[in-house]
Amino acid sequence: MTLEIRTVTASEFPDWLRAVNTGFLRPPTVTDTEVASRLPHNDLSRVQGVFDDGRCVASFRSFAQELTVVGGATVPSDAVTNVTVSPTHRRRGLLGRMMATDLAAAKERGDVVATLIAAEYPIYGRYGFGPAAWTTEWEIDVPRAGLDLHRPSPSTADGGRIDLVDVAEVRKTGPALHERLRARQHGVVSRNDRWWQLSTGADVPVPGSWTEPFHAVYRTADGEVDGLLVYRADDNWGDAKQPLNRATVLGLIAETPAAERALWHFVCSIDWITTVRSGHRAPDDLLPLLLPDPRAARIVTQADWLWVRVLDVVRALEARTYAVPATLTLDIHDPAGLAGGRFRLDVSPTGASCTPTTQSADLALDIRELGTLYLGDESVLRLTALGRIEERTPGAAAVADGVFRAARRAWCPDVF
Repeated sequence: MTLEIRTVTASEFPDWLRAVNTGFLRPPTVTDTEVASRLPHNDLSRVQGVFDDGRCVASFRSFAQELTVVGGATVPSDAVTNVTVSPTHRRRGLLGRMMATDLAAAKERGDVVATLIAAEYPIYGRYGFGPAAWTTEWEIDVPRAGLDLHRPSPSTADGGRIDLVDVAEVRKTGPALHERLRARQHGVVSRNDRWWQLSTGADVPVPGSWTEPFHAVYRTADGEVDGLLVYRADDNWGDAKQPLNRATVLGLIAETPAAERALWHFVCSIDWITTVRSGHRAPDDLLPLLLPDPRAARIVTQADWLWVRVLDVVRALEARTYAVPATLTLDIHDPAGLAGGRFRLDVSPTGASCTPTTQSADLALDIRELGTLYLGDESVLRLTALGRIEERTPGAAAVADGVFRAARRAWCPDVF
């Protein structure tokens, strides 16, 4: 059997989409409308397929992205998505070959990292990715939460207000709000115009797949939009004619804590809503503790989310900030040969310098562990205890723990 791995042509794009649907257990059919909607927004030089006798049996795509790192700077990223191998062609090294091609091209372009959301945990560590940001989802028992729903939210007492808006208003104000958010929250990724078109129903690749949700914005006293909430609600009533409706939050972004608190209070105060699903939040989100009874919010999902693969150690480590001064020499092993080596890292609250060196290493680690540490969400001491980092200088792990950790946890609000 001869398998051909290569980029996909426009005429092969429908078959490639069928392979994507097959891999994600969706109906293996593709309409002309879907092809017409998706094809113009895909850079075919970054769309790979594996072909067996003319049929696409594996898929892989990447696109340009920016990732916000600790301190608010952004780095160019190679965002990996649409990765599938059909069940008839598993365990033949197809993903490894497509990944190697894509990461080599990303390195050549000058991307600092690669990113992805992993459908399965065990796969991507072998390619140098590490889980760098986690997600938590809560379910709130509204009656138990203790909120005084008969009084205005304390967050709107200073003149702020919440307005329900339509999708046209979201397309107008949402992008600027998201840009302000990603200027301060590490783990957030960029959203292009296509993202806003898809998320507001301006472009519906699959006919009939769009159901418009509710949109609410928080405005400050001077009219500035500081928060955006997107949610859906079901229609469920108990036998005693009591409402048992659930609101599911599809997205909540806020530039200020006041806006965030006001929007959570709002969604928990909607008439007939007795349960709220939070959607994907940072594990240290304000949500549970802003409730008078935090036990009303139970965790229903706790899992890895954004994975990072460092492609340029020097640029990656110099881009982010560090809270404490220190000097560390890191011996980084990269089996793929893309970003390994020994580096001296000098950091302080005013800046960082990372340079190749021949000095003895304080710590030795794989490139995937560097990805896990990069956004400040993991403990060097814990990875050392697990045997995934080797401490060669006594006390270096404790120093590195203070260097890499961030004050707040990383958060990526998007799936891609």
